[in-house]
Parts: sequence; C-alpha cells; structure tokens
Amino acid sequence: MCQMCYAKASAWMPRRGFLALAGAAGAAAATPALAQVDVGPASRARGLVPAEEIEAASQQQYAEMMAKARQQGALAPDNHPQLQRIRYIASRLIPHSLRWNDRAKSWRWEVNLLGSKQINAFCMPGGKIAIFTGILDQLQLTDDEAANVMGHEIAHAVREHARARIAKQAGTGALLSLGAQLFGLGQLGDVAANIGTQLLTLRFSREDEIESDLIGLEMAARAAYVPDASVSLWEKMGKASGGNQGPAFLSTHPTGPDRLQRLRENVPKVRGLYQQAVAVAPPVKAQVR
Repeated sequence: MCQMCYAKASAWMPRRGFLALAGAAGAAAATPALAQVDVGPASRARGLVPAEEIEAASQQQYAEMMAKARQQGALAPDNHPQLQRIRYIASRLIPHSLRWNDRAKSWRWEVNLLGSKQINAFCMPGGKIAIFTGILDQLQLTDDEAANVMGHEIAHAVREHARARIAKQAGTGALLSLGAQLFGLGQLGDVAANIGTQLLTLRFSREDEIESDLIGLEMAARAAYVPDASVSLWEKMGKASGGNQGPAFLSTHPTGPDRLQRLRENVPKVRGLYQQAVAVAPPVKAQVR
C-alpha cells in the first residue's frame, strides 16, 4: 500500500475532481519544447470513421464494463491507495498528451482500477483508462514504470489507432456486430460497438506500437517520470512473457530486443525534457509494498 504521505498528496483527486481537472487540462501543457521523438503524421485512415461516433460507442462500452466489474466486486473504490496512485500519475500525463491530439482537450477522461491477476492495461478512444492490479503487483511497477505503461496506452488513444484500424476493417468488409441497436449508429455502430471487447485483443500494427512506445516515453518524461523506466518496464514485460502462456497484454503488445533497443536510442532525446520537468515540479513518489 502507499505510504500516508502519498495518500494525502493524491487524495484530492476523486472521480469527479479528476474529470474536472482533465477536462480543463489544455492550459497545463505549457512546456514549450517541440516533440523530441519522431513518429510522423497520424494515419489518414482514421478520417474515414467519425471520431464522435467511435468515442460515444467507446464511452458506452466502458461504462458497461465498469458496471459489470462493480457487480463482481472488481472495481476499486475511490479511496483505494493504488487507484489514487494511478489517478495521480494520470493527472500528470494527460496534459502532455494534448499536444498529440487537439480533440483530447474535450475528452471526459476516466481512470479506474480493476482487481484482477491479469497483467493488463488499456485506454479506449475518448480517454477511458483501466489498469489491472496484476500489472502493478506482479511486475512490482515503480511510479516511473507505471507512468510509461499508462503513457503507452494513452498514446494509442490520442493517435486514434483503434479508429484507424476500424476504418481499415470497414474498408475490407471485416465488420463485427455486437448489437449496434444499443447505440443507434447503423453499420458504423456495428464496428464501433465492438471496440470495448476488441481493444483487449486488438493487435496493433508494428507502426502503432512504435508510435505508442515513443510518444508514451516523451509524455512520461514531460511529466517528470524517469525516461530509463521505459526500458526497465519492457525488460520486466519480457521476463513475464517466459514460457508458452505469457500475459494476454503481451499478445497484443509484444516485447523483444528491437523494442528495447529503440527505446534505449530514444531515451537521450527526452532526457532534457525530464530534467526540465523535475526542476519545475517533481512528482510525489509512492513507495508501494
């Protein structure tokens, strides 16, 4: 559990306060430096699917998932120390995500903790984040490593990788229906309604993974989290994937020497951002046992 000093530092951010903070976070991303990692332009395929409809379907699906988790006793209450911990980390990351997608300024960000041994985490379109206790506890993540996990998942959302992938699926006729009548979105709803379920098993492209690694790295550095933690995080992921039955998270986020090497090459590019951020506002560090 977090020490009392950390609980006090993060207790100001219950669900409603967090949403209000994130909704007005645009002005907080004041770091003037240009992006230090090079990921190129976002996929043009995403323009084939209206963002508003994808985000509305995602919000509905996320709410249903959280309601089910609550019924099963798996949704952490607002006073849970680990939930306070990840919401605090998210509050530092989210303002720096806005430079990658101006639409994110209007998202109603949510962060929830799910009690499960699964090594998993995700951020759905529209800023709907869920972290599983398994990834925090089994990998014994430091705050810096947890920030890189969350930064990676937020990057998938702000770069709209799911939206682009859905657009490509629609273009090839690979539509999956999960009851679009719930959303009233027609054929597009058939695809959008599947986001919540699909996200946990969606295999992003190699380019998507590279973008998310690098944007997540820079986002965390701007939020004053140690850049080298991106490497130690994926080293832990690699160890967790040993054997034939690795974590489900790693079936959609494969690790390997290429990934580690690419991160090591980019860490120096963001070290100046990290040093600047620490000088301005060093984050509270939690000691979790």
